[in-house]
Amino acid sequence: MNNLKKHANNIRKNIVKMVANAKSGHPGGSLSATEILTVLYFEEMNIDASNVSSTNRDRFVLSKGHASPCLYATLAEKGLLHEDLLTFRKLNSKLQGHPNMKSVDGVDMSTGSLGQGISAAVGMALANKVDHNDNRVYALLGDGECEEGQVWEAAMCAAHYKLDNLCAIVDFNGLQIDGNVQDVMNPCPIDQKFAAFGWNVICIDGHDFIQINDAFARARMCKDRPTMILAKTIKGKGVSFMENNAGWHGVAPNEEQLAQALKELEAND
Repeated sequence: MNNLKKHANNIRKNIVKMVANAKSGHPGGSLSATEILTVLYFEEMNIDASNVSSTNRDRFVLSKGHASPCLYATLAEKGLLHEDLLTFRKLNSKLQGHPNMKSVDGVDMSTGSLGQGISAAVGMALANKVDHNDNRVYALLGDGECEEGQVWEAAMCAAHYKLDNLCAIVDFNGLQIDGNVQDVMNPCPIDQKFAAFGWNVICIDGHDFIQINDAFARARMCKDRPTMILAKTIKGKGVSFMENNAGWHGVAPNEEQLAQALKELEAND
């Protein structure tokens, strides 16, 4: 457990460094998803340097593609990404603001247009069924993203084809760029809606490593239905002035704010 906490803290430090250096990016929803990606890459998925370029492994789709700093920082922490993280969003960098599967090893789908990533994940899971490939597919969505109609078309399709090799996670931090998700376009109750579409639904604390691990184990045991994990999180988690603040959805910290963020995160080392 201590190793997971260390990995997560390293990932958070790199997230704020990347966004601050680029002077643009999305720190809030990257920080809220950190524990989820930490468990996925260090506990759950069969991915490492030996198989990162292979199709014979688990796949991950960052459907909320604007949270790319979290994905890049996680891939780097895992030893799968060797680009300089501080080139994030720079001209000619492979580390674009949204993930590009053609330029970054370990990125399994190019995403950014909200709602489309989960559809791609459904396609991957269906292809695995057709190919008798036992590897699993994971997708991380935002709660605001669940306002997209395409999400529910994908949900219907996944249940129809009984894709029990698919596990979607909703990063439910309650905030999107324009404010509280329930005020902008209320998608709630997200858990009951996925259940109504025929999914196995598990609700957890998205910052609790034990609960995250247990949810993935329960998802693997579920048969004939896809699983959706509703992970309650805190936007901007780990940086006090960013936490539960919609204003940090897509704003970069200045030098003074970066120093304060790193001071807080380094206190957790």
